[in-house]
Amino acid sequence: MNDGFFERAWDVVRQIPEGRVASYGQVARLMGAPRCARQVGYAMHGSPGVTGGVPCHRVVFADGSLAPGFAFGGPGEQRRMLEVEGVGFLGDGRVDMKNFSWEA
Repeated sequence: MNDGFFERAWDVVRQIPEGRVASYGQVARLMGAPRCARQVGYAMHGSPGVTGGVPCHRVVFADGSLAPGFAFGGPGEQRRMLEVEGVGFLGDGRVDMKNFSWEA
C-alpha cells in the first residue's frame, strides 16, 4: 500500500514549482487522501530527494514551519534550499505562506 501512496505523493510534489511551497495537508488533499498528511510526511522522508526528481524540501507544515530534522542534510538545509529558490521567511523562521504557497 505504501509504495503506491508514496508514488502518488511524489507525483504531486513534483508539480510544486520552484519558489513555492505546499503543506503536507495540501499534498494529501491534492492526491485525494485529505486525512493523510502524516503519511505524506513519511513519503517525503522516504523520497529519493531532489536528485530523484522529488523536491520534498518544498513541503512544509501548514503554519510554514520546516521539518525539524530535514532528512537531506540537517535542519538548516531545507531553509537554505528554499531561500536559494527565492522563498521568503517570516521573522520567526517560518515560511511566509501568504506569499509563497503554491496555488495548485
